[in-house]
Amino acid sequence: MTGEDALFELEPAGVADTNFAGLIDSPLEELMAPDWADALRPVEDQLRAALAFVAGQAANGSQVLPAADNLLRAFKQPLADVKVLILGQDPYPTPGHAVGLSFAVSRSTRPIPRSLANIYRELHDDLGLPPRVHGDLSAWTSQGVLLLNRVLSVEAGNAGSHRGKGWEDITTAAVTAVADRTTGAGQQRPLVAILWGKDAEGVVPLLKGAPSVVSVHPSPLSASRGFFGSKPFSRANELLTQQGAEPIYWELPVL
Repeated sequence: MTGEDALFELEPAGVADTNFAGLIDSPLEELMAPDWADALRPVEDQLRAALAFVAGQAANGSQVLPAADNLLRAFKQPLADVKVLILGQDPYPTPGHAVGLSFAVSRSTRPIPRSLANIYRELHDDLGLPPRVHGDLSAWTSQGVLLLNRVLSVEAGNAGSHRGKGWEDITTAAVTAVADRTTGAGQQRPLVAILWGKDAEGVVPLLKGAPSVVSVHPSPLSASRGFFGSKPFSRANELLTQQGAEPIYWELPVL
């Protein structure tokens, strides 16, 4: 995500879960899918340190986004199901926008952030699918699209504020875990990475040769310099099909 998305306002939302301290000592299996817990156990100490940092920020009065119950949401879907990785930067810094999935917002958020609006524009130009007024991308995650940010938290109104606080170790391990999955025959499981922007492109060496679709970020500051016209959705489906996997049905449901 990028800071310009913070300019949008939000419809009133419910009370956010701010119990970040409660996450620190919770078993990994309570925080994420069991296979993700197994995959991230080697970096459990780093994860708990990052959670402690976030809890400390909240205790000192900072508004941390997303809410505690969404902080590790990207890992709720099983690791085994991942077919497509879409990697973002850090959560939207506007209160109420961040929901723990890169580029997504809640269904009640109006208007949707401009980066997501540009993603919808490209989705239309690429596949002819109609844009949606909502930003709920959970229909993608249920098909094996991992919507992961490189950094999993942010201070409200301060984009990039939690970079270098330990999250990068966790998401490096996560991307590596996705790339390391193999079939019973020892072959790499189907995977396509959609990488928008320099931060995302930096994980290419972690992908073990898995195909990737790379372009500039969909931010209004850069989208016209190579994001529009990059056809990431059709290209990703073609690459999945080449690997013997089912393509993603990218059309999102209406409200």
